[in-house]
Amino acid sequence: MSKVSILSGPERRRRWTPAEKRRIVEESLAPCASVIEVARQHDVHPNLLTVWRRQARTGSLGAVGAPRQESEVQFAAVSVAPEPSAWAACAGTGGTIEIAFASGVQLRITGAVDPATLTAAVAALSGGRAR
Repeated sequence: MSKVSILSGPERRRRWTPAEKRRIVEESLAPCASVIEVARQHDVHPNLLTVWRRQARTGSLGAVGAPRQESEVQFAAVSVAPEPSAWAACAGTGGTIEIAFASGVQLRITGAVDPATLTAAVAALSGGRAR
């Protein structure tokens, strides 16, 4: 059987005290609680309960239950590191590069390589021609 509220007199709207609003909002914030079900239990429109929940988050409804710090917006310290170049990221610290030129010269490079140095070495060993 459902509960019926009879509103008499010229005032047709119900007046909810801040304590009643906070209590209903607390129920709706419980784990696995449904806003629609809590609103239906208290004969409140779900949109009105959503407005009360928003007011509780902003603090205009007053303190609601225990501190809900996990739902509050918090900022973390951030530092922006310079992005490594694509060559440095690909080169890493290990590996070997071997280049055999048509002139018979061989070039072997082990470990991380600076792209500018490698370009200059290849140009020097290929007779000054960049390839």
